[in-house]
Amino acid sequence: MKTIDLNADIGEADTPAWEASEAAIVSAISSANIACGGHAGDAASMRRTVRNAKAAGVTIGAHPAYPDRANFGRTSLILGQDIKAATLKETLRSQILDLASICNEEGATLAYVKPHGALYNDSVFDARKADLISAVIADLDMGLMFLGGPNSEMGRAAQQHGLRFVAEGFIDRRYTDDGHLLSRKIDGAVIKNQEERLAQARSLATTGEVQTQSGNTLTLRTGSLCVHGDSAGAVETARQARAAIEAAGLTIKAFA
Repeated sequence: MKTIDLNADIGEADTPAWEASEAAIVSAISSANIACGGHAGDAASMRRTVRNAKAAGVTIGAHPAYPDRANFGRTSLILGQDIKAATLKETLRSQILDLASICNEEGATLAYVKPHGALYNDSVFDARKADLISAVIADLDMGLMFLGGPNSEMGRAAQQHGLRFVAEGFIDRRYTDDGHLLSRKIDGAVIKNQEERLAQARSLATTGEVQTQSGNTLTLRTGSLCVHGDSAGAVETARQARAAIEAAGLTIKAFA
């Protein structure tokens, strides 16, 4: 039977209601990308989220970002201009190790890394940043997998560094005709309608096909599907997407 992973970006909450949403979403997903201090999160939130994920039997991944909490990690930083390569490398290493340490203390295992926000988007096209992230993961020598965008520099860099790479598709984001995420600066980049989210989840899981913003259809090879934990209705999206995917005959299972 075909399997596919369902992941969510969590550990970002800064309100009680958001925390409750994150606690609820773990019951519907198979992998949790946990913010580890770059764009959001701190030791307390990491520990809380690790405990929630462990209790739900969910695989844990690190979700490191540019060290830019003011912009929630969604503003690009230019290497050598906004941030030194050595600084970025050190902060990514530190973020991953901070979460790994908490996982160890809680009897959980850190299994993979997925960059966040602008760092993720930049590394789709920027070979230098993709290589830097891959080098950090490889140098840690912890057997961590790399979760990222399909047809991207991330996948190529992961291969060069001997990392296992898994490409993901997004349930709640629109795509460009070249198979990449439509910029959040463009109206409609985030899918807000629940039925449209579910239709995209079913299509990606069963056929790998997604309709682009321009109306074209393209095929993406993915082993995981993501729902953003900070998007409105995320919990229901995850629950209903899981039900729809399982009804289509697939099994939800962590890739790592």
